[in-house]
Amino acid sequence: MKITRQLCLPLLLTGLLASAVAAPATATARTGGAHPATAPPATVRPAADDIRARLAAVPGMRVVKENPAPAGYRSFALTYRQPVDHRHPGRGTFAQRLNLLHRSTARPMVLHTNGYDLNYQTSDYRAEPTEILDGNQISTEQRYFGTSRPRPVDWTKLDIRQAAADHHRLVQALKPLYPARWISTGASKGGMATVYHRRFYPHDVAGSVAYAAPNNTDDRDDAAVDRFLARRGTPACRAALTAVQREILGSRRAEMAGRLSRWAAREGQTFRTIGSVDRVLELTVLQLPMLFWMRDGEAGCDGIPRPAAEGDALYTWFADMVQLPGYADRNLLPVTASFYQLGTQLGFVELAAPQLAGKLRYPGIQTMRTYVPRTIPLRFQPGAMPDIDRWVRHHGSELSFVYGANDPAGAEPFRTGKGSRDAHVYLAPHTSHVVKIADLAPRDRARATAALRRWAGVDGPPAS
Repeated sequence: MKITRQLCLPLLLTGLLASAVAAPATATARTGGAHPATAPPATVRPAADDIRARLAAVPGMRVVKENPAPAGYRSFALTYRQPVDHRHPGRGTFAQRLNLLHRSTARPMVLHTNGYDLNYQTSDYRAEPTEILDGNQISTEQRYFGTSRPRPVDWTKLDIRQAAADHHRLVQALKPLYPARWISTGASKGGMATVYHRRFYPHDVAGSVAYAAPNNTDDRDDAAVDRFLARRGTPACRAALTAVQREILGSRRAEMAGRLSRWAAREGQTFRTIGSVDRVLELTVLQLPMLFWMRDGEAGCDGIPRPAAEGDALYTWFADMVQLPGYADRNLLPVTASFYQLGTQLGFVELAAPQLAGKLRYPGIQTMRTYVPRTIPLRFQPGAMPDIDRWVRHHGSELSFVYGANDPAGAEPFRTGKGSRDAHVYLAPHTSHVVKIADLAPRDRARATAALRRWAGVDGPPAS
């Protein structure tokens, strides 16, 4: 079985399941209480006119190598030295991994994050805003993901404010090289990180586009997602999903668990974190409706196997849909930081499952404690997400939120309010979790594109 990062993480499962030394002294007042830190020098003296040399001259920046790039671009793998704790920058650092696509210092810069590591992003990848603006792009690996991890790991320094400070300090370091306007963007967990950065450092960029970004303001109430899933598709499609759930946790439970056990034995995989093969099976069956609508949506309804389907067909479809390999210890370990964030600040969804009454053995299995080793403390901070939500509604500006109409991430979306300025929420019809401005209806597509170009200061056709 092949594991696909985008569909195995609980951030995507919940919609939810949702990738340093900073500002000048005035930053605290300007950012609504963000902790100040020491800014990089305001100017960088290039060693030469070549962009590689100028990057290497930025304090804390290391040019690891130059990669193949699309026509008209240069691509660099970089690292940037960040404090583990922006509040106390003298208490250790780590190297944050970056990918830079350099177009021209006269073009806009797009700050892009996928919310995780950079391992699943090619060095020539361009986000949609980068393509629209014909701009530069700096892609960030989030702190505590991939190789961007301090040693030893202090989990208390993984929070949205510290990650936002990483982005802020990077922006401050690179703006002398890229003085044109900056735009930030990301999808799913990356879209959430984009919003959090804007909340604490609203003036770092001229505008932001957040795709498929859930806004879980009350972690105790998941009714909105339950209602959303209850209305997706036709009654026949929903009934087919329910029938598969009941079959797998009913008469086929031992058969399905046996197949997963044999796969694990062949691959040398274990499920100690989740607890057992049977627990993994129950957890993924509970999450099946959400994953189905995030991934396949309407187009996948005809492909749902019947409960009486031959074992290989049923198991293959189910294992692919829920990404069963992702729950093995070896694959959970690199994304422990994601589960930690869900369990401490971002929140998660525990789906109601009345259709599975009498078939469930593990109450509370959908909590993030299931995914995080017991050696790592989890203490949820219920005020973190309401603070972000209030900022968007009362102070957010130059924001575009793009959702797919069939995506459970949009069950609890970001919303604008009376205090929002030039902020917009768009819904792409017949689209799931992977959504773009290009998927919007023509009028919305034109409005979203025009807003992005206006924020970036790009009025004419892209420069050659």
